[in-house]
Amino acid sequence: MDQQTSPEADPGAESVAVCSRCGTTAEATPPTWICSVENHTRHYFCDGCARANLRAIESRLDSAWW
Repeated sequence: MDQQTSPEADPGAESVAVCSRCGTTAEATPPTWICSVENHTRHYFCDGCARANLRAIESRLDSAWW
């Protein structure tokens, strides 16, 4: 059975990270960016937006994993 892999599962696929707040882009998700899961959707935030809005981001995190 042939299975197709999604771009996320393919290590050779290029990914572009986009900040959900300001729209800044990066070739891949930098280690200083944060990933927030809000309403079961992943959102990435650049370092500047993450620092400026940390409390607001934390208040919207899904609590299902607690």
